[in-house]
Amino acid sequence: MTANEVDTALAAPSDEVGLALLALPEDQWFERKSSQIAPKDLAVPLVAFANAEGGTLIVGLHSGKVQGLLTHPKKTNDFRQVPIDFTVPPVRAQFDQVTCRNLNGEIDTLLVVRVDPSERVHELRNGDCYLRIGDESRRLGFAERQELEYDKGQTHFDGMPAPGITIDDLDHGQLAVYGQRTGSTSTFARLLEARTLITRDKRVTNAGYLLFGEHPQDLFPQAYVRVLKFLTTERGTGSRLGLDDDSDIRVEGSIPQAVHQASSVIENLIPKRRVLGADGTFVGRPIVPRDAWLEGLVNAVIHRSYSLGGDHIRVEIYPNRIEIESPGRFPGLADPSRPLDISRFARNPRISRVCADLRVAQEIGEGIKRMFEEMRRVGLSDPMYEQRAGSVRLVLAAVPRLDPRTAARLPRGSQEVLDALRASGGPLGTGDLAAALGMSRPVVATRLKALESEGLIRWSGKSSRDPRAVWILIDG
Repeated sequence: MTANEVDTALAAPSDEVGLALLALPEDQWFERKSSQIAPKDLAVPLVAFANAEGGTLIVGLHSGKVQGLLTHPKKTNDFRQVPIDFTVPPVRAQFDQVTCRNLNGEIDTLLVVRVDPSERVHELRNGDCYLRIGDESRRLGFAERQELEYDKGQTHFDGMPAPGITIDDLDHGQLAVYGQRTGSTSTFARLLEARTLITRDKRVTNAGYLLFGEHPQDLFPQAYVRVLKFLTTERGTGSRLGLDDDSDIRVEGSIPQAVHQASSVIENLIPKRRVLGADGTFVGRPIVPRDAWLEGLVNAVIHRSYSLGGDHIRVEIYPNRIEIESPGRFPGLADPSRPLDISRFARNPRISRVCADLRVAQEIGEGIKRMFEEMRRVGLSDPMYEQRAGSVRLVLAAVPRLDPRTAARLPRGSQEVLDALRASGGPLGTGDLAAALGMSRPVVATRLKALESEGLIRWSGKSSRDPRAVWILIDG
C-alpha cells in the first residue's frame, strides 16, 4: 500500500472516511489505534515509524469500528504531547484531525498523526527502542539497536576512531594517488580531514584505515574477499564438495586494492562460453557480464557492515551462476524482493565517498539498476537478492529470460517467480516463494500454475494438501 491510498481515504466524505481507513491494510507505513489507548503506549508506534521510514497513525479506529474521539475529549491534547512526554529525542510528528461519523452515527473526529523518518534513533523514556517492520512495531535488542544507529548515521562505524592508528600507519603511496585523483595539493592530514577520515583530535577513523591502511586486516581480520570456484552447480559437502582445486583465494589489502585484485581473480576464474562474435569468429564470453558481477562486488565491499566481526565477503563462482554474499542486512525496511525500488543508502558514507573519488564506484546509487540493465542486455534473468539472518546474498544466474511470446502468455510477475526458484538452487514450496518475493500465497500459486502449464516447472508432492510439496525447475 502507498501513502497515496491513505491520503485518498482521508479525503473521503466525513460519512465515509472512517470506513475507508478501516478498509486499508496495516503495513509498514500505516497503523490504526483505539481512542482508549494510553498516551504512553502511543509512543511505541511513533518511535517505530520514526526509526524506519515514517508513517501515518490514525487514532479512533479499533476492531473494525469507528470509535472517534468524542467520548475522550481530554485525551486529544494528551496524545498531541506524546512526542515531548514519552519519546527521546522527541519524534517529529504532525497532528491533524479529520471529521468522521462514529459507530453511533454521530459526527466525530479522528486524530491523524504523520511521523517523519528521522536521521537519529529514537527510544521511549524507559530506553526501549522500536522499529517498524511490516505491520508491527518490533522492540530491538542491544545489537540491533547499535546496528540501527550505524545505519541511521548517528554513530557511523566508519566514522569512529580506529584504535591506536595514526596517519603514520597509513600507506602514503595510496594517499598520494588519492590526492592526485582529487586534485589536492594539501598535506595528507588536510586531505583526510576534508573527507572526515580523521577525527577532530587527529585520530584516523575506521574508514580511513580500511581505505588507506597497508594491511587493515590486522585490525579488521574479517575485512577481506574470498573467491571460490566450484566445478558443480551445487556446493556439496565433504567428499562431494565441488570446489575446484587451488580456486579458494583470499584477497586482502585496503578497500580499493581488494576491489581491484578480487575483480582480476574473478575475471580469470569465471567460466566462459564460446559464442559467435560480430566479426564472424568464435570468442569466449563470460557466463555473466563483467559489469554486472563487478557492480555486485563493489556494492558488497563498499556497503557491507564492517561492524559485524567474524564474517567476510564471499564470491562463489559456479558453472551456471555467480553468488556474492556480504555481511549485514539491507538497512531499514528495504525490500530485497523489489531491488529496483531500493533507494540509495550508504551504510559507510565516508568509504562510499572516497571510492567515488577514486572511481571505484559511482556515488549516485545506480549500481543495482546497472546490474539489471546488463543482465537484461544479454538476455539473462534478473539479479536476485536474498536477505538472510546476518547477510545479503546476490545471485547472478546465467539463465535466459523467458522469450517474449511465452512471457506474453503468462501472468505478470511470472518471470520473478521463475527467477526466485532458479536463484534458490533447489526446489521450493509455494509458501517459501511467497515469503521470498513478498507476494501473497494465492498470487504466487497462480503464477506457478501458469509456469507449470508452459512446461517450465513441475510440482512434486504426495497429495494436494502435502505441506512438503515443492516446485522443481524442469530446465534447471
